[in-house]
Amino acid sequence: MFYYLLKRLGQSVIVVFIVVVLAFLLLQIAPGSPVYLLLPEEATEAQVQALEEELGFNKPLPVQFWNYFSNVLRGNLGTSIIYKAPISRLIGERFPNTARLALLTIFTGCILAIPLGIIAGTHRGRLIDVFSMLFALLGQSMSNMWLGVLLIFTFAVRLGWVPATGTGGFKYLILPALTMGYPMAASLTRVARSGMVDTMGEDFITATQAKGISTFDIYTKYALRNAVLPVITMIGVTLGHQLAGAVVTESIFGWSGMGQLLNTSVQSRDYTVVQSLLLVSAILIAIINFIVDIVNSIVDPRLTLN
Repeated sequence: MFYYLLKRLGQSVIVVFIVVVLAFLLLQIAPGSPVYLLLPEEATEAQVQALEEELGFNKPLPVQFWNYFSNVLRGNLGTSIIYKAPISRLIGERFPNTARLALLTIFTGCILAIPLGIIAGTHRGRLIDVFSMLFALLGQSMSNMWLGVLLIFTFAVRLGWVPATGTGGFKYLILPALTMGYPMAASLTRVARSGMVDTMGEDFITATQAKGISTFDIYTKYALRNAVLPVITMIGVTLGHQLAGAVVTESIFGWSGMGQLLNTSVQSRDYTVVQSLLLVSAILIAIINFIVDIVNSIVDPRLTLN
């Protein structure tokens, strides 16, 4: 297992380094020089060149990359052109809000999808199975934007049960979490059901049934352990993307998270913030994928043989 995890860790480090290079190139290929956003419109060419020299934008690309990479290693992501504040502080202020939303979304999706998918997979063709497929089909057919607007109109405007937009306590989290949680639960239901259906058709399940082992033990001790692997993987992938920032959902509900920060930065051409958010998102996804590999290897040690 140690060799397996070491190999996965090495792959994660390589991926993060590639993203660092891509994030650096993003600022280089962006149209125009970022210094024009820092100076007034009437700035002279001499002022532009002076600021480029001060910020190091006139140095060769390898030198600029080394400066950028060394700053990233120290946790210095630069300064926002629009907000006039350290980017690490901006992300640090927004990340807890995104984390709260992502964790509640995952929790909501899991408590709905995992039991429904497992029960549907063990009762194939019955009413619960048909209901689970309709539940999944409806959830995967909706876009986050349409579902978010529908929830706002129904529960905030018409019924007045929860706030429509804003950042705050649990009431402000309900609608965004449902907006992201339902499509996620729909996909997770299909994965859980498919995993149980495939596992129940395996030869070792037939052998356990022939030995007279109880149906409950077959489901919980044998089938579930094999069916849960794709579920764990999907939860990890979903959590990684949500921690990276749910741009559409956070923008609809005015939730002050990393997704809203990314949306604002793209619109205002604050490339340094976009660059840093890309890097932080990649690191978060790499860390979560590594954790998923650890969990999967514990659940099924056979994976470490690959």
